[in-house]
Amino acid sequence: MRKRLIIIAIISIIAITFSSCSKAEKANETLTSTKEEVEESAVSVQESVMVEKIAEEPAVIEEEEPMGAAKLLYQGHASIRIVTAEGKVIYVDPFIGDGYDLPADLILLTHGHYDHTQTDMIKTKNADCETITWKEAIKDGQHQTFEYDFVKVEAVEAGYNKNHSVNDCVGYILTFSNGVTLYLSGDTSTTKDMESMAERNLDYAFFCCDGIYNMDMAEAIECAKLVGAKHNIPYHMIPANNGNGFDQAVAETFDVPGKMIVAQGEEIELN
Repeated sequence: MRKRLIIIAIISIIAITFSSCSKAEKANETLTSTKEEVEESAVSVQESVMVEKIAEEPAVIEEEEPMGAAKLLYQGHASIRIVTAEGKVIYVDPFIGDGYDLPADLILLTHGHYDHTQTDMIKTKNADCETITWKEAIKDGQHQTFEYDFVKVEAVEAGYNKNHSVNDCVGYILTFSNGVTLYLSGDTSTTKDMESMAERNLDYAFFCCDGIYNMDMAEAIECAKLVGAKHNIPYHMIPANNGNGFDQAVAETFDVPGKMIVAQGEEIELN
């Protein structure tokens, strides 16, 4: 009898122990499940906050840097060198002055007189350098336009006097990558094109004014008013002279709105 009671007691203890272990395991499982749910909830809340934050933050738009300005060197008389924002070098009517050391990418000639055509002064030319003369600029009586990735070149009328025929002379309008425009009259008197140029709101304009082979200062002033550029610059102001391509006293008499005097050897930015 005593032995039987002992066995029953042992069985009871084992049953109680097993029950306790089972409850502990269930408690642990419940705790683990609760912990996982809390962690998942926390992650969900964090993701939601991040999404809201991203939605609230304004989108960052990268703005393109504005295109730089071309630089114009007035070499004297009608000779001009331009270095574009892309580093391309343009020479116009080479004849006088300094600054012919940069390799040429484009050469523009307005007509065939010797004081506009001394291309040998340009020391080097890049392999793809092009030369546009009055012959290429006028085809079948029509003034041509030439497109490059660094400049647009439009040939326009020039001449209309006893020394310069409209059939063999041109001026040029250059449009650079930043949208700035430049008119070079070439050797000329008043042309039919000038009146329509006012509609274009040109930025810079050079006018010849020597009064011997071309229009005089009074006519050049009227032409500048007709064209209406923002900046008006006199050039080719005295007859060709191998030693001097600029006359300050003559330049001072160019009395027009937006007058800008650029001395021989001076460089300006076209902006």
